[in-house]
Amino acid sequence: MEETKFCKFCGEKIPFDAVVCTKCGRQVENLGASGKENIVINNVANSAASAASSSTAKGGKGTKTVSKWASFALCLTLGWLGVHKFYEGKSGLGILYMFTMGLFAIGWFIDLFVILGKPDPYEV
Repeated sequence: MEETKFCKFCGEKIPFDAVVCTKCGRQVENLGASGKENIVINNVANSAASAASSSTAKGGKGTKTVSKWASFALCLTLGWLGVHKFYEGKSGLGILYMFTMGLFAIGWFIDLFVILGKPDPYEV
């Protein structure tokens, strides 16, 4: 005679090794309930490799630390040319600022306040 158990949802008799009830279709056992121990492997990378992987997580480029006050001074004096964007390593925005006079002076004005709100030094 086959061993049976009862479904904990509908109460129907089901085979003992069933994971899903044959009547209601609900899962009655965990799929991993085979009695085997789960093995967890934690790989520990050295600090140089972990620093490289964390810096490349933002689009494949490393992070650059820049001075808040140098960036602010460049933005204040030559912000309409986008010099502060070149300093931060954002060449595309620097070129855009050059051709639009700091995004028609609106972007330049906003950048003055955004840079003041950043910590010193900050990463870009």
